[in-house]
Amino acid sequence: MRRTPWFERRFLPIDDNGLLPGILERLDGTPARVASLIGMRAPAVAAQSGWSPAQELGHLIDLEPLWLARVHDIVEGRQELTVADLSNRATHEGDHDRWPLDALATRFTTERARLVAALRALTPDDLDRAARHPQLGTPMRAIDLAYFVAEHDDHHLARLRAGNS
Repeated sequence: MRRTPWFERRFLPIDDNGLLPGILERLDGTPARVASLIGMRAPAVAAQSGWSPAQELGHLIDLEPLWLARVHDIVEGRQELTVADLSNRATHEGDHDRWPLDALATRFTTERARLVAALRALTPDDLDRAARHPQLGTPMRAIDLAYFVAEHDDHHLARLRAGNS
């Protein structure tokens, strides 16, 4: 099955904030899905991306501060979301392979809980604010950001699962 490369994906705005609870369930459930996937995998097997399982998981951890910063950007009324390092320098230099996968999964669970708590704490006014995504050039509200993160999670979990095949 051919997957669209991440940087070719397009994300349309979501008009209905009523969809946010379901998206939050996806975000909140990602650590359990990570734990399930790493339980199926031998640590030495590389994912199809060329990244090891530890690097894939480390990448998710590396991005959690960005996602949280972007929530704050929206709440604080900034015009543009915090810029991502598209070279993934933190992942390439993170030496994630020195950590056991279960330790990385625990770190991810802790970091993800912060993001989900911040999103659950948003007010109706917060949900109406938007900031421009620097790479996509489109406005994003909190629901759009939450969906973007959930899709990014699934993109990397699919890469981990493909490495199990």
